[in-house]
Amino acid sequence: MQDFTLGAIEDARGMIDTDAATTIWDQAVHLAAWNGPQVWIHTDLMPGNLITRNARLAAVIDFGSAGLGDPSRDLIVAWMVLPASVRPAFRRATGVDDATWLRGRARALSLALGHLHYYKELNPVMHDNAAYTIREVLGDYYASQKR
Repeated sequence: MQDFTLGAIEDARGMIDTDAATTIWDQAVHLAAWNGPQVWIHTDLMPGNLITRNARLAAVIDFGSAGLGDPSRDLIVAWMVLPASVRPAFRRATGVDDATWLRGRARALSLALGHLHYYKELNPVMHDNAAYTIREVLGDYYASQKR
C-alpha cells in the first residue's frame, strides 16, 4: 500500500496539496501498528455500501472483505461520508486512540486517491466522493496544524 499511495499522491500533483498528503501518509506509516484485540471490521464503509432511510443509517451491505483486524480500517467513513461538523462526535463515540484515528485518516486518503483517477470516467459519483474525501482529510490535517 505504501508504493501505491505515494504513487497516487504524485499522480495528484497540481490537483491537491501533495506535501500535506505525503505528510499525512508518512505520519501514519510511522505509527505503531494496531496491537489491541482483533475486532470484526467491514473494511469498505464507503457511501455505496451504506443504505439510508429518512437521513438515518438503515443498513450496511457488501461484507465481502469483512473479517478480523485493525479497527482503523472502518474509520474511513469519518472522511468519506461524514461532514467535518460531526466528525468529533463520531470520534468520541468510537473511543479510538490517536494512532488508530490517524491510521484511519491515512487509509481514507489512500483509497480516495486511488478512486480519484480510477473512477474519473467510469463512475463520476465515486470520483466526486474521492475528491470530497481528499478535501475532508486535508481539511482535518490543516485544522490539526493550527492547534
